[in-house]
Amino acid sequence: MDPLKDRLPLRTPLSAHQHEPVLDVVVPVFNEERDLEMSVRRLHAHLRETFPYPFRITVADNASTDATPLTAAQLAAELPEVEWLRLDEKGRGRALHVAWSGSTAPVLAYLDVDLSTDLAALLPLVAPLISGHSDIAIGTRLARGSRVVRGTRREVISRCYNALLRSTLAVGFSDAQCGFKAVRRDVAVRLLPLVQDSAWFFDTELLVIAERAGLRIHEVPVDWVDDPDSRVDILATALADLRGIARIGRHLARGTLPTAGLHRSDDKPPGDLIGQLLRFGAVGAVSTIGYVLLYALLRPAAGPQAANALALLTCAVANTAANRRLTFGLRGRGGALRHQAKGLLVFAVGLALTSGSLAALHHFAPAAAGSTEIGVLVAANLAATLVRFLLLRAWVFPNRRRGTGSTAA
Repeated sequence: MDPLKDRLPLRTPLSAHQHEPVLDVVVPVFNEERDLEMSVRRLHAHLRETFPYPFRITVADNASTDATPLTAAQLAAELPEVEWLRLDEKGRGRALHVAWSGSTAPVLAYLDVDLSTDLAALLPLVAPLISGHSDIAIGTRLARGSRVVRGTRREVISRCYNALLRSTLAVGFSDAQCGFKAVRRDVAVRLLPLVQDSAWFFDTELLVIAERAGLRIHEVPVDWVDDPDSRVDILATALADLRGIARIGRHLARGTLPTAGLHRSDDKPPGDLIGQLLRFGAVGAVSTIGYVLLYALLRPAAGPQAANALALLTCAVANTAANRRLTFGLRGRGGALRHQAKGLLVFAVGLALTSGSLAALHHFAPAAAGSTEIGVLVAANLAATLVRFLLLRAWVFPNRRRGTGSTAA
């Protein structure tokens, strides 16, 4: 069986000569009779003035009970690039799933009806998808260069949520829930059936699956002004998000997160295991030599246990930095502190193995020579190295590809 048969095709740029809509911007709404017309007209005018391809705006009304359907129908009748669809059930994720699944445009996007995100970021958002550079693009309010105006409460909640994602699911993207995202349709066709959530966790689940599959996610810093009239139930949404994180976490722990069919034909085999092992071995050999030299230098003044801990700690920091760049191909400062923090936890495992071996040697052979000490420590360090590689590969630097715009790249 051909291993590339079920992979996504190569990313290719879209032709500059298009007659059908290249971009379909979905605006999911629920009871937005007051803001809908003004926002759609503003978005429509912006796209006509700045977007160089044919486009469509789709108003996805998910079970509104006010005059929203009437307003949407009137806009669709007046503006040739505007369409609308009606859903009988609520849920932003459900609205996006239906609208994106039914669209024929090669690039699909969505934004919130309040237009909290400055529309100047729309073209930079979709450009990497049109050019064939990336698979998914997201607006981020948490990257350097973003300008955000919102209350302290929502700022703290947003940052805590994204920090929770990074610490529990080891994600690399910086802002999961900014209502400003785009995806190539060939990716959406395979990705949408894998996303279970139909409400606010939809965005996070889609991004986690995409990232774990190795799809390229491009991040765009945005200017964002909070809508003071937002009717999102923060407590209910937070609880639903926590349940979603727990569900995805279980899939990750069991290795059952669905990513089949989401790899690109030009991707390397997942993880590039042989190359990683060789690079990790080279880094490990240099680290071991440095560790032995440091231990021998510190041993006379600090004693065996303190010398072992200091030498191992110094080499662990250098080892994590070297493996981050050379073995797992991550560059830039984004995520470096998080990687070092996890690397120190991996260091604790190595410290336990080497210190335990040293303690056992002194217990059973109190008069052991210094050369014996070093021999035991080298053997223990080799065992710790194998454990360290497995932890670095599966937990600290899980296999994924990011776009150059990602803050974790």
